[in-house]
Parts: sequence; C-alpha cells; structure tokens
Amino acid sequence: MTNSAQRTERLAPIAAGVTVVLWASAFVSIRSAGEAYSPGALALGRLLSGALVLGAILLIRREGLPPRAAWPGITVSGLLWFGLYMVALNWGEQKVDAGTAALVVNIGPILIALLAGWLLGEGLPPRLLAGMGVSFAGAVVVGMSMSGEGGSSVLGVLLCLLAAVAYAAGVVGQKPALRHASALQVTTFGCVAGAAACLPFTGQLLGQIGDAPLSATLNMVYLGVFPTALAFTTWAYALARTTAGRMGATTYAVPALVVVMSWLVLDEVPGGLTLVGGLLCLGGVAVSRSRPRGGGPASSAGPVGAEVPGPPAARRGPSS
Repeated sequence: MTNSAQRTERLAPIAAGVTVVLWASAFVSIRSAGEAYSPGALALGRLLSGALVLGAILLIRREGLPPRAAWPGITVSGLLWFGLYMVALNWGEQKVDAGTAALVVNIGPILIALLAGWLLGEGLPPRLLAGMGVSFAGAVVVGMSMSGEGGSSVLGVLLCLLAAVAYAAGVVGQKPALRHASALQVTTFGCVAGAAACLPFTGQLLGQIGDAPLSATLNMVYLGVFPTALAFTTWAYALARTTAGRMGATTYAVPALVVVMSWLVLDEVPGGLTLVGGLLCLGGVAVSRSRPRGGGPASSAGPVGAEVPGPPAARRGPSS
C-alpha cells in the first residue's frame, strides 16, 4: 500500500467521525436557535453563514468552479439536502416530540442504502444490512424513551419523513458529483444552492434577527460554520472514499452522541432505556463498518468495507 493510500485510509474514518460529532452537536444548537427563529429563517441564516466560510476557503485554495459534470449532483444535493431537508426538519421538530422526530428521520440511512444499491450499483452487503438493522432498533428504543416530551401531529411526522427522504436523495445525488469535483467544491456550491432555495425566507430572517437573543444568533452562526461548512465537507471527503450506504449507516452514531451531549451541556440525564438504545446505535455502526475476514480489495460497488479513490487531483483545480 502506498503512502498516499495509507494516508487516505487513516483520514477518511477521521473525517466521518468529525462529521458525526458535529452533526450531533447541531441538535443542541438547534434547540436554542429554534426558539427565536422560524424554520425557514434558521435554515437560511445557517446556510448563509456556511456559504460565506466555505466561499472564503475556496478562494484561498483557489479551487475555482467545479467541472460541468459535477453540477447535476451538486444541484440535487444542494436543493434537497441543504435546502429542503433543513427547512423540513426545523419545522417538523416544532410539531412532534424529540423521540418521534429522531425515529422518523432515522429512516434516512435505510433509504440511502436502498437508493445507492439501486441507482449507484453499490448492492446491499449482509454486514451493512445487519448493522443498519441493529442501529435502527437502537433508534427506535431512543425514540420510545424520549417520546412524550412534546405534542405529536400528523403534519410533524410527514415533515420529518420529508426531511428523511430529502436527506437520502441528496446523499445519493452527491456521490456521483464527488467523482468530478473536490469535497470542498461540492460542499461549497451545494450550500450556495441550498441558500438560494431558502431566499424566500429573507424577510423572516431580517425581521427576527433584531429581536432574537444573542445566544440564539450565535447558535445559528455556529450551525453554519461547524455542522454545515466543516461537517458537510468532511462528510463529502469521506463519502468520496467509501460507499453511500456505509456512510449513511455511520450517521446512526448521531443519536447516541446527542444523548451524551444533552447530558453534559443541557443537564438532561438520560434514562436506562435511552442508554441501551444509544449503545445499540453504536453497535450497529460498528457492524456495518466492519470488514469481512480475509476480504480482499473491492470496487466502489462491492463490499461495504472497500475504500474507493477520491476524485483525481487534476480535476480539483489548483490548490495552495
């Protein structure tokens, strides 16, 4: 194995881990910012903050515009994942309790595996299916343990389901774009596309930012800089080097981390059932990312343990 391949093998799991931790922290920040900002305004403010940071980094690295072949995937992921997903999730969490929202949105990784197996030819490896089954069971347990913290509605459930579908379709759309453009390019212009889709909420954002407490505005900016700009970039970096199904299964670690962060930051002590569900989520992720014993190298459409090469350096544009 070359030094470059060894470096990629080390960095890809680290990038995925950074993504999962930052996405888990987003749930804590959304709780604060969501009290002062409406769903659309919060999504727009978050995306604008992320787009500014990503745009500055892109200019510093002088990567330029992505190749034409990457734009369909960038547009799909930008409109569905960066735009529709964030608005639908913000709105849905105002209508249903935390447990119901967590349970419905966690349908997303299953949809990613099914869509990637069908549209991207990744297949459905047994270890991936087994791990996702264990993790989904854990998500159900976490959802049951958290239910009752708020009211539920049919509209809220449908919005969370819409968020899960948009998330899955966005991930599957993003994967082909990463064959032609860098993770930074795909994330930056996906974020810009999502922000453009949320521009109708500009009036709400301008009207609410003056009345919002500083803590809520800072949380909105934090959401844009870290769970969006940084975490979506590290996600794209890892996704370019593995399968969409495997990356989707990794996000099942998020509910377990949310439980821990809520415990430490919000002083919300989890019950025994919540801890059991969190451990199941983590156990399922470990199973889905494990490699068969004695398995050799595989293509990107093969076993889920395989690493696939990222986009060629020549296609990434000049960098410093």
